[in-house]
Amino acid sequence: MRVAVRAVYRSRQFFGALRPRIDAGLRAEALGPLREPERQLFEAMTRRDQQHCLEVYRRLRAQGHDDHDLLTAALLHDVGKGRVALWHRVAYVLLEAGAPGLLARLAAPGEGRGWRQALYRCRHHPKLGAELARRAGSSASVAALIGAEEVATDGGRLAALQAADDAA
Repeated sequence: MRVAVRAVYRSRQFFGALRPRIDAGLRAEALGPLREPERQLFEAMTRRDQQHCLEVYRRLRAQGHDDHDLLTAALLHDVGKGRVALWHRVAYVLLEAGAPGLLARLAAPGEGRGWRQALYRCRHHPKLGAELARRAGSSASVAALIGAEEVATDGGRLAALQAADDAA
C-alpha cells in the first residue's frame, strides 16, 4: 500500500511541477519576514521549488506554527538543489527508489550544470542548503532545520517540517 501512496504522491508532484502556480498573496506574506539574503536564496530557486516551499510554509501555518525559524526553513529547505531540470528530478526519484547503489555512484560531487552534479545536489540538498543558509546569515536553528539535523532543543520542529514537506 505504501508504494501505491508514494506513486500517487510523486505523480502529483510531477504534474504540478509542469506548470507551477504561485499565489501572490501567500508569497508576499511568506517572504515579508525574511532578511534580504534569505529572500535572494528563495528567488534563486526554480518556480516549482518556490511553489513547493510555499506549500510547506502554508501547511505549517495552517497547523498553527508561527516559529520564525521553522517558517524560514520551510521556505528555504530545497535551496540546496539549485536549478535542477525536471528530468534530473525524475531520474533521481526513479534511481532512489529502484537503484540506490547506482544513484550513489552516479551522483558526483561538485558544482556545475551536468546531470551527475544535478543528481548530487538532489541527493545532498539538505547539507548544501544548510550551508547556503549559513552564508546568507540565517540563524543556526534555520540551518539545522534545513540540514535535517535534529537537536535536543528542536522541540519537534524538524518533525513538523518533514511532515509538511512529505505532504506537500
